[in-house]
Amino acid sequence: MANSAQARKRARQAVKQRAHNTSLRSSLRTAVKRVRKAILAGDKAAAQSIYRESVAVIDRVADKKIIHKNKAARHKSRLSAQVKNLSA
Repeated sequence: MANSAQARKRARQAVKQRAHNTSLRSSLRTAVKRVRKAILAGDKAAAQSIYRESVAVIDRVADKKIIHKNKAARHKSRLSAQVKNLSA
């Protein structure tokens, strides 16, 4: 357990920050799943619109350093390729 007042405060802050980061990471995963679901459904127009929304979420999470920028780029690249390969 933390011994100083400063350490106790940092422990409290860490709990709050961890909850916030977990929430952001969850929204990222949900956004990616939504795109994959649209791709599996085979609806290219819907997949493209959902992909555009998801890119904003992915970038926002990467900017806050919840995930690495390269991981964000990898997600966007792979999802984009899958959307492009859908037949119109």
